[in-house]
Amino acid sequence: MAAIFRTLTAGYVGPRTASTVSLVRDGDTVVVVDPGMVADRSLILDPLAAEGVAPDRVTDVVFSHHHPDHTLNAALFPAARFHDHWAVYQDDLWTDRPADGFRLSPSIRLAATPGHTPEDISTLVDTAEGLVVFTHLWWDAAGPVEDPYATDPAALHASRARILALSPALIVPGHGSPFAPDAGTPA
Repeated sequence: MAAIFRTLTAGYVGPRTASTVSLVRDGDTVVVVDPGMVADRSLILDPLAAEGVAPDRVTDVVFSHHHPDHTLNAALFPAARFHDHWAVYQDDLWTDRPADGFRLSPSIRLAATPGHTPEDISTLVDTAEGLVVFTHLWWDAAGPVEDPYATDPAALHASRARILALSPALIVPGHGSPFAPDAGTPA
């Protein structure tokens, strides 16, 4: 059985900033990716409830990186394990592990994708429609071609090339709606 996903809220960048927050389910594994800044917490909690998921039933939360616009609402999920680039955290337990290749479930794995920050990771999900990648390598479908906040632009472009080489069916960017990559997708 392949995993399923839903965008809980599509993010944006401008005079105001919001993270794209997503839900992924694979059997008993229930993951929220990047529960960051949104105009109102109901933009996370209401679509989650519409999917029949209570916040305390979320098993895992993944942070693409540690900027507040991607982490601010993590406390909404009290029973979750939290994943970043180098560890898993739950309650008072900190378990070191590299993210690259770490599996949360049979259909959900993490990948190190530095560039925006040295610690960026992406969540790779095998779905019936193909591979879906949740990442901050792109803010939205247009890129931007050059991330003005990238700590390492060369690493960002190498990470984009690595993800595009996997032929994802969809990319869920850090601040926009999911898009199908094509020849015009910034690499």
